[in-house]
Amino acid sequence: PFIDIVIISHNHYDHLDEYTLKKLNDKVGHIYTALGVGNKLIEFGFDSSKITELDWWEKTHNGSINIVATPAQHFSARGLFDRNKSFWSSWVIQSTQVNLFFSSDSGYSKDFKSIGEKFGPFDMTFVENGAYNPRWKEMHMFPNQSVQAHLDLDGKRMFPIHNGTFPLSTHPWKEPLQLVTQYAKEKNVQIVHPKMGESIPILEFTQTEKWWE
Repeated sequence: PFIDIVIISHNHYDHLDEYTLKKLNDKVGHIYTALGVGNKLIEFGFDSSKITELDWWEKTHNGSINIVATPAQHFSARGLFDRNKSFWSSWVIQSTQVNLFFSSDSGYSKDFKSIGEKFGPFDMTFVENGAYNPRWKEMHMFPNQSVQAHLDLDGKRMFPIHNGTFPLSTHPWKEPLQLVTQYAKEKNVQIVHPKMGESIPILEFTQTEKWWE
């Protein structure tokens, strides 16, 4: 089906996949992304009129939906010589019915508290939870930090993302989901973890299965 809006956080291969985007080109209404990423999308064949780049704290709208690029603690690169030549962002998506936060890739930082104070509370937060390692702790969060980020954001329900797909670090494949559900329970956080492709409501809590078990 037609896709009204696509949001791309940064240019890493697991977030900006050339083959996927080329397949979606004719099905996408508009793409919102971080500064500098648009050049790569044009290279992939997208018309520049379908691309909007945003700086941190910059806002735009698509009909009744507000889209805000917010800070993240990460980096960008697709090769040896383009490190941090484009930007990376987390995102706030607001409509008249719902307020959402998408963390993208990020290490834990005070930015989550600032975003929560400025745009919260959020009906649902989509927070990175996976591909962590002590060697790159500034770039990716550990599960306890993911839960804390959700609390900093003043979120009602937490949807852990960036887990259960590609093995991008040395931790066991199931570990991020096992730990984040444990920490969420300890902090009385409502957490949802649907199977890939499963539809769930945003504005009400629905118990989801621990499918990874």
